[in-house]
Amino acid sequence: MKEGLAQVAQALITARCTVLPKRLTSPGPSAAQLQQLFEMAAAAPDHGQLVPWRFIIVPREQRHRLAEVFALALTDRDPHASLQQIESAREKAHRAPLLMVAVARLGSAPSEIPTLERMVSLGAAVQNMLLGAQAMGFGAGLTSGKAMASVRMSQLLGLGDGEVAVCCVNIGTVAESRVRTRSRPHPKEFVSTLGCSNQPTAMEHGPNLAGDRSGQACTGSWHCADELPDGMSKVMPA
Repeated sequence: MKEGLAQVAQALITARCTVLPKRLTSPGPSAAQLQQLFEMAAAAPDHGQLVPWRFIIVPREQRHRLAEVFALALTDRDPHASLQQIESAREKAHRAPLLMVAVARLGSAPSEIPTLERMVSLGAAVQNMLLGAQAMGFGAGLTSGKAMASVRMSQLLGLGDGEVAVCCVNIGTVAESRVRTRSRPHPKEFVSTLGCSNQPTAMEHGPNLAGDRSGQACTGSWHCADELPDGMSKVMPA
């Protein structure tokens, strides 16, 4: 039972990929599905139970306000922006059926919970929703840009002290299915073990552990801390 759940989870996670908002169309999640997505977000790690994030839904009837912020933020940065660039900025607010702004609540005063840890919690909440949307059959993707940090965006969203607009979460039905293989990093590129030499001493792994850069699914295993896949290294103690 547990092994089966692990395989389902691995398949869901490794199959996730970003779908650009311009490829998302109606229908988006229903009210019940949206509630489920938020319940998944609430399952994110949250040291101190601060809920250091929140999500602001931008409904269709309010998209024009977000579009204007995108346009004005652009002209604030570049007074010489062309009309085409300005219209393109506006258009970004009208793409996905469901658009939410992810806001990090970093606090206005020092806290025992570091800022970076709060950002990790936000990232976990967002990932939970992305995976949940995929499990429901939707496509999803994150978008950001310099407008997110603008005063105009802060005013539109009514952000408080210590709150930061991080990105937009876009969810909808994929209008055009594309077969695309995303390049994934090999674990040896981001895993090391404290106290080991640069050369692994013993290993037992398959030919394609954790996927290669062609996007293949991962296979293989190692059985203890000293048995690492080829190319992984431990950090030697000082």
